[in-house]
Amino acid sequence: NFLYAFEVKNGKSLIFELQNIDKNSKITFLNKTYKPIKHPKKEGYYLVIIPIDYKTEAKEYSLEYTYQNKKVTQAVHVKKENYPKEQLSVEPSKVKPPKKYLDRIHKEYEEAKKIYATSTDKLYFNSPFIVGIKTQVTSEFGSARVYNDVLKSYHGGVDFRAKEGTKIVAINRGKVVIASERYYAGGSVVIDHGFGIYSAYFHLSKIKVKKGDLIKQNQVIALSGKSGRVTGPHLHLGIKISGISVDPLDFINQINALLALN
Repeated sequence: NFLYAFEVKNGKSLIFELQNIDKNSKITFLNKTYKPIKHPKKEGYYLVIIPIDYKTEAKEYSLEYTYQNKKVTQAVHVKKENYPKEQLSVEPSKVKPPKKYLDRIHKEYEEAKKIYATSTDKLYFNSPFIVGIKTQVTSEFGSARVYNDVLKSYHGGVDFRAKEGTKIVAINRGKVVIASERYYAGGSVVIDHGFGIYSAYFHLSKIKVKKGDLIKQNQVIALSGKSGRVTGPHLHLGIKISGISVDPLDFINQINALLALN
């Protein structure tokens, strides 16, 4: 199935199709195992979706692929993406939170981490993803984040300009796994799309869905706002795959190219 080396940049997704495999096939990359996903549009084909962590060093790795008791090894060249740096000024309490909030922050972090690490053996979507907001991107994925002169993190999603009260829609079908107010992310909705793929919508002013709800693509799930750690009102859209944040727009472009077959 493999004839060439894969090339991918840190923070992006490696997405490809396979055929002639069985349901016991598995792909291993950087000590994680990924299950091929039955292609919703092409009979006999499977999709493989591998997230490349932002912190992955630029070098050659190998991907191992097991099927019908055979092992195939494939080279993956990870290249370094040239991500920008951003200076942001926010409320001091959101850079160094007061002690009384530390338990809450830890609890929210652990809860989300557990959810993102869960892979449902059900694919909720069968059509291309949409970016339901047509406004300007104000902060790209992967920007180094310097809050009040302190380098805190990199940006794990993409920010869109959204004045307060803008309708926010689901980028594809799925099931709501988080619908709550959180310390850093503010009003948050997270949707499970199946097989470890999640979309996250942060800094919302009003949440219109609840945990457990099955959501249609383009359904209004919330109104945008400026809750949590923000410099002003906007929508933060994130994609996590098997617990790893990837560039949402890159993921959508790549998966859509494979799903857009009639």
